[in-house]
Amino acid sequence: MNFAYVIARVASTLIVAIQLAMFVRAILSWFPSLGDSSFGDLVYTLTEPIIAPVRALCDRFGWFRNIPIDIPFMITYLLLFMVQGLLDSLMQMVF
Repeated sequence: MNFAYVIARVASTLIVAIQLAMFVRAILSWFPSLGDSSFGDLVYTLTEPIIAPVRALCDRFGWFRNIPIDIPFMITYLLLFMVQGLLDSLMQMVF
């Protein structure tokens, strides 16, 4: 098996895991008592470093300031979805 294929497969799997954690975070936000638990803290700790750069960019330019929906979260999820799809397409073409 090619080393590049293994790296691409690991990266794709990691992206799927992050997407799953972000989905769990979104669900936990509907239940404040669960979001304040140690599990909620773990999910927040795992996902916030991924979301923070997009959030900082949006804050820097003042985008989406008065919107009650977490748009940087949604942008990050969509970016991860596109990168994962790109990786899968690349693996199919190359390998």
